[in-house]
Amino acid sequence: MSRIHEALKKAEQERAAAQGMGLDSPAGGAGADTHFAAVSTGETDMPAAAAPAFSQQLTVDALLTRSQSANWHPDPQTMLFFGAQDNAPGMEEFRTLRSRLYQLREKMPLKKLLVSSPLPREGKSFVAANLAQVLVKQHGRRVLLIDGDLRGPKLHRVLGASEGPGLSDYLTGEVDEFTVMQRGSMDNLFFLSAGKRVSSPAELVANGRLKFLMNRVSALFDWIVVDSPPAVTVSDASLLANFCDGVLLVVRSTMTPCDTARRARMEFGDKQLLGVVLNGVEAGASTYSHYYYSYGQEESRQ
Repeated sequence: MSRIHEALKKAEQERAAAQGMGLDSPAGGAGADTHFAAVSTGETDMPAAAAPAFSQQLTVDALLTRSQSANWHPDPQTMLFFGAQDNAPGMEEFRTLRSRLYQLREKMPLKKLLVSSPLPREGKSFVAANLAQVLVKQHGRRVLLIDGDLRGPKLHRVLGASEGPGLSDYLTGEVDEFTVMQRGSMDNLFFLSAGKRVSSPAELVANGRLKFLMNRVSALFDWIVVDSPPAVTVSDASLLANFCDGVLLVVRSTMTPCDTARRARMEFGDKQLLGVVLNGVEAGASTYSHYYYSYGQEESRQ
């Protein structure tokens, strides 16, 4: 009985110590060269025993030294900003989208972006990946790109990155956040792949660990871009939107039915729809406003 008593006493002391840690978010931005404390674990309903292993503090130094450095081989046809060109078709449109997002950021808290589409093959992964690239092109900006499409992941292929371990492995509690974060050749761009295939993606997304992860790493990044499954066909996109500040909806010119786009909009309910990206517009036909953007000559990007 004394061993049981000692074990319980030790566990209680550890819980008290954890609750007494300084876990407030930093006052500075993610680009600052200071060490950041973790966001309070009280933000999640996840029981302590089910939480994945992690260090007591998340810092920029730890992020840079413990994330997985990898030699990516990005697809030059779809990954616009990895090459030496500055004016390839589509690049300027992404710079315009970046400017619009910063304008919105002046009016509302905006860091975590969900990129979705009504149906498959409308270009959401293409938009998410290149948006992350153009955001990180600004000096000192640090960006995390997450493949949240656990049903049909594509980002690891277009980036030429490792398929795993990734998000699903983290959500099942098998690995910590550093193990799943990859760094390639583009400075300050971090990638979290979808990971291994799972039988119940929606249940895994809703289990509390994703909210915990987003809160925990948010202070280390200027932007977090999440690629989601199509909004009309499955429920995952709406669930993922719960953990983001706003939604970009990608629709494909001459392909996405208007009623389907409206249904996708309704899937997000009261969640903030930031705008619509119009993909697949022929060169010379693009128009601009605060909510609609044309993405050049792309025909087969996904």
